[in-house]
Amino acid sequence: MKTALLLQTLQNQLTALRTQAAPLMQHATLKPRFDRQLFRTRSTVMKDYLDEAQHNLDELGHAVEKAQTEQVAWLATHLAEQIAALHREIAAWPLRLWDSASAGATKWQRKRLEHQEFERRLGEMKEERQMKLNQADTLEEQQRLMREITALDGRLERCRKALDDIERVIARMTR
Repeated sequence: MKTALLLQTLQNQLTALRTQAAPLMQHATLKPRFDRQLFRTRSTVMKDYLDEAQHNLDELGHAVEKAQTEQVAWLATHLAEQIAALHREIAAWPLRLWDSASAGATKWQRKRLEHQEFERRLGEMKEERQMKLNQADTLEEQQRLMREITALDGRLERCRKALDDIERVIARMTR
């Protein structure tokens, strides 16, 4: 009785995950999202990960029917880890707008957006350090902040160079 309830609960969780993941089921990413030990598939499509979890749930049901205790324990733990990882991935998906395997100019436009965000954050960090430098009391603190500002200048320069390179690629593709 308890086993049947557990299997039904796992099935309900997978069904809920499928519903949550519906908008991104066929969305491909640049690289696989999960560790090889967690999911066997090397796919970059969310649907394939959900299908593998469903397959493991089916295998768990068969192992329960055959009373294979060790396999039941391993599959149940593994499936719980897969479901937790899928929940985390679905929740984090909106943060990964730039991570798309779409072809052509769209991919480069997303890279440009990603680098523009990097540039914005680096600029904010540099401004923050400069304000702290203006308020710094000790020479040691001033020197440390100057080193940080210099490092941020270097990072900003590299980011802007990457942005220029991306802009050139986009310009060549859209000619």
